[in-house]
Amino acid sequence: MVALSKELDEIAQYRNAYALAFSATTGYVCFGWDIGLIGGIIALPSFQQYFGLDKESASARASLSGNIVSVLQAGGFFGALCSSYLASRFGRKPCLVLSAVIVAFGNLMQATVGLGTSQQVGLNVLYAGRFFGGLGIGLMSALVPSYVAECAPRSIRGRCTGSIEVAVGLGNMLAFWVNYGASLNIPFGEMQWRIPFIVQIIPGVLFLILMLIQPESPRWLVERGRYDEAAAALAHIARKAPDDDAVLLTLSEIKADFVGKHHLPILTQFRMMGENRIIALRCFIPSLVTFFQQWSGTNAINYYSPQIFAGLGISSTTSALFATGVYGVVKFVVTIFVLAFVVESLGRKRSMIYGGLGQCLTMLWIGGYSGIHPQPTIVPATYVSIVAIYLFGVSFCVGWGFVPLVVASEVSPGHIRAAVMSLACGCTWLFTFAIAQLTPIMLAHITYGTYLLFGILSLIMAIWAYVFLPETTGYPLEDIRFLFEKDIIVRALEDAPGGRIFLGKRRAVPVEELRRLALRQSSRPQGTEDLEDSQSYYETVEGEGSPDRRSRKLGDPLII
Repeated sequence: MVALSKELDEIAQYRNAYALAFSATTGYVCFGWDIGLIGGIIALPSFQQYFGLDKESASARASLSGNIVSVLQAGGFFGALCSSYLASRFGRKPCLVLSAVIVAFGNLMQATVGLGTSQQVGLNVLYAGRFFGGLGIGLMSALVPSYVAECAPRSIRGRCTGSIEVAVGLGNMLAFWVNYGASLNIPFGEMQWRIPFIVQIIPGVLFLILMLIQPESPRWLVERGRYDEAAAALAHIARKAPDDDAVLLTLSEIKADFVGKHHLPILTQFRMMGENRIIALRCFIPSLVTFFQQWSGTNAINYYSPQIFAGLGISSTTSALFATGVYGVVKFVVTIFVLAFVVESLGRKRSMIYGGLGQCLTMLWIGGYSGIHPQPTIVPATYVSIVAIYLFGVSFCVGWGFVPLVVASEVSPGHIRAAVMSLACGCTWLFTFAIAQLTPIMLAHITYGTYLLFGILSLIMAIWAYVFLPETTGYPLEDIRFLFEKDIIVRALEDAPGGRIFLGKRRAVPVEELRRLALRQSSRPQGTEDLEDSQSYYETVEGEGSPDRRSRKLGDPLII
C-alpha cells in the first residue's frame, strides 16, 4: 500500500509530464495502427478481389503484398532522415505538428483509394497514400523519443519514453480488432476493407490536436538561447514556479551541457558524431539497438500474423484475424504491466537480456515445430506453438519492445541528439522495410528457417546487452556520458546479473568519482595547478555551491 500510495503521489506531482508523454506518444498509436491494419486488410478476400490479387500466382501475390506493406516503410525512412534538420531548425513541437498533418493526409488518401478510378490507378494511389503516411510517421517516430526524453523528469523518464510502446501496442490492438470486426460484420465488398482505412484517420487527428497544447523542448530552447521560455517549459513540466530552485538548477545544468555547442548546423552535428571514440560509440548504439529490435521478428508477426497463424493450422480468415487480435491484446496488456512495474525497477539492461532470451526460446520452438510438422493441420503441439507466439509477444514487450527507444534517447549526446535519433529511426525504417519485403519470401522459401533466424538473432541481442551495455536507469541525461568514459565492458558486466563472477576483483570507476573529476577540471581556476591533487582544493571547489554539489545535496532536485 505504501508503494502504491507513493506511485499515486508521483503521478499527481508529474501529471503535466505524463500528459505531455501521452500527447506525444499518440503519434505512435498511428504507427501501431498501421502495423496491425495492413496485414489484416491484405488478408481479406474482398481486398484481394478489388485489386486483382486473387488472380495472381502465389509468388506474385507475395511480392505485391510485400510492396503494399513496405512502401510505408520507404516513406518512413525518408521522413526519419529529414527529422534532424527540421527539428534542429524549427524545433521539436512544430515538426511533430507537421508530421500529424502529413499522416492525416496520407490516411485520407488510403481511405479514398480507388474511388472513380481503374484498378491499377487505385493501386498506385494506395502506394502514394502509404508513402505519404510513412513520411509523417517516420518524421514523428524520430522526434517523439527525443522530445519525451528531453522533457520528462528523470525519475519517470523510462516510464514516459517507454509509453511509446504502449501507444504502439494500443494502435496495434485496436487495428487488429477493427479488421476482425470488419471481416465479421460488414458484408463482402469494398466497404469491408475501406472502413478500417477510414477509422485509421481518427488517431492522426487526435495526435494533431493534443500536440498543439504542449510546450517546446526545454533543451532545444536552451540551445537557441531562449532561456526564459525554457524555464517556463520546465516549470510547466514539473508544476513549479519558473524561479523555483529546482527549475533554475536544471536550467543551469542544461546550459552547461550546451556550452560551446549552440546552433550547430545539421552537417556539423553529423561530423561531430566522430569527434572522439566515446561520442562515436554513443552515436552508434541507438542505431544498433533499433537494428536488433527489427530483427527480433516482431514486425514479421505484426504484418503477416494472419498468414503465420494460417501456417499453424488456423485456416479461415476470420479465425486468423481473431488469433491476431488476441496477440494484440496480450502485447498491450503486458506492455502496460512492464511500463508500470518493471522498466524503472528492473532496469533497461536486465529487461533487454531477459526479453531477448524469451524471444530466442519461443522463436526456436516455433521454428522446430514448423520444421517437424510442415502441414497446416492441427495437432496437440499446434496449440503450444500458438501459445509460443503469444509468449514471444510477452518477451518482446518485456525487453526489446520499448527499451531500445529509451536507451537510444538516453545514450545519444545531447548536443547532437536530433541527428543521432534521425539516423537510428532511419535504421529502424530501413530494416522494417527489409523485413516487410523479405518475410513473405522467407516464409515461402525457407519456411521454418525464418523463425530459427529470428531466434538466433534474439540470442545475439541478449548476449550483447549482457556484455556491452551499461545500465542507464536513474542517471540524469547529462551524466550518461560518464558510463562510457572508462571501463565500459567492466561496468556493463558489473551491472549484469551474475556478471561480477567474470570480473574477479576488477571494478569500474564509480560515476560519482568521474563526475567530481569533470567538475574539478571545469571549475579549476588559473594558478591552482599545484593544488589540484590536494584534498583541500577539492573540498574548496565542491563547497562553493557548485551545480554538481547542490544537485546532489538535498535529494537531488534535478527535474530532468
